[in-house]
Amino acid sequence: MSPADVVRLSKRLSFVLRHRPDSVGLTLDDAGWVGVDELLGALGVTRSQLEEVVARNDKQRFALDGTGSRIRASQGHSVAVDLGYSPAEPPAELFHGTAQRFLPGILAEGLRPGARHAVHLSPDVGTARAVGARRGPPVVLRVDAAAMGADGVVFSRSANGVWLVDAVPPGRLTVLAAR
Repeated sequence: MSPADVVRLSKRLSFVLRHRPDSVGLTLDDAGWVGVDELLGALGVTRSQLEEVVARNDKQRFALDGTGSRIRASQGHSVAVDLGYSPAEPPAELFHGTAQRFLPGILAEGLRPGARHAVHLSPDVGTARAVGARRGPPVVLRVDAAAMGADGVVFSRSANGVWLVDAVPPGRLTVLAAR
């Protein structure tokens, strides 16, 4: 598959496995899994194409179960799923990348999940900057995860290393970099 084909199929998988499984006649189970054979039939792709996209996805957005018979998105769902991630103690600071145009609202209201089930936080500035750059000039916010943890806020970590939390109040955010 060409790099463009990989990106196209990755975006399609993200849409189906995170937001609209019904768009191709699929239903996710309670934990977000769907049968690989069902997915292949619904999308009209081969197992080798699917495995290539899963392996080449730099953000490891997708996970196959231990048997390779089921697949799900690692996080980012707007449909109701319980990914079963256990609470985890985060590092002292985490980061969130966003586009500059969203900064005033974030500083006023904090980070909210919007249509997703959780706010996504990055473990490092570079990843956060790359995430923020997807929608325009990026800004990186430092999240005082240590203080939030001391406040009793529960964090979890997805299979691909993204930190998840219900919300981040504005008082726990610091603007690190705007570019």
